[in-house]
Amino acid sequence: MNKPDNRPFALRHYTPERLREALKRMYLIRRFEEGAEDSYTRGLIHGTMHLSIGQEASAMATCMELTDADKITSTHRGHGHCIAKGADVGRMFAEFFGKETGYCHGRGGSMHIADVKTGNLGANGIVGGGLPIAVGAALSAKRLGRPDVTVCFFGDGANNEGAFHEALNMASVWKLPVIFVCENNGYGMSTSVERSTAVRNISDRAAAYSMPGVTVDGNDFSAVAEAVHHAIARARAGDGPSLVENLTYRWRGHSKSDRNRYRSKDEIEDWMTRDPIARFRAELIAHGVLDEAGADALRRAAETEVAAGIDFAGASPAPLVSEVTRHVHAEA
Repeated sequence: MNKPDNRPFALRHYTPERLREALKRMYLIRRFEEGAEDSYTRGLIHGTMHLSIGQEASAMATCMELTDADKITSTHRGHGHCIAKGADVGRMFAEFFGKETGYCHGRGGSMHIADVKTGNLGANGIVGGGLPIAVGAALSAKRLGRPDVTVCFFGDGANNEGAFHEALNMASVWKLPVIFVCENNGYGMSTSVERSTAVRNISDRAAAYSMPGVTVDGNDFSAVAEAVHHAIARARAGDGPSLVENLTYRWRGHSKSDRNRYRSKDEIEDWMTRDPIARFRAELIAHGVLDEAGADALRRAAETEVAAGIDFAGASPAPLVSEVTRHVHAEA
């Protein structure tokens, strides 16, 4: 009689190669954002940015089973989503630097990166702005008879927007292949979820729209992967949408201008002890997927890739003033 396999879902479901690649991409997300933060401090990036440091498991585990044909819509805090979906960090840095080689030719910046080739329909500076876009993408896939699914990332602040309720309702009415992934990091800007949201769990709102809803530890790679796996299977089978709530935390402020006066140092430090990268690394080592040296090598590879990306962006040309209106509107 075979013994039951009690390992975490991800270790049972994915190959060691895919798990190692997932850890590397989580390091890549972390190092990319640290590199972006440093570049901002040095005056190489203008405007502002919204960092997701501390939320890497949510992005990477959600995208594990997505293909290039599958779509995502992202948020103002979307760098991790881009990288998890396969974006090149050099082109991302170039976009941040306002260079012609960026994903949007330097016109979009931090909050508006899109890469249609990998299924990334774009980040969005409008809170909840990606929700109706995701429903539209899922409707298109269904009408065309394609097996594609759409993942819609949104934050806890968006769950109180009208677009959230309209999107979930229409997706359920039409049984669309869309997975709504709420990254609940506890705060919509400086307002806590407890002060802004009537339900205990945002996933509880799924019941009003006749779809499954589940809340998981968003810093646990395997827990997120398992929840999204079931939601994707349901969507591909034609059974309609699901709502997954990932409980996580951003280590940095809402944006670069945030002074963090609404939360305590102790709260931030407590969440930092739940580092999703450290947890996933320890889990992979404990189960023999890699050793300490192998994990360190993945981290160094990510650091090298980020350094090369910054160099690429710095050496790239700026858009010509005479072409400032190009790539702004659709061209025939």
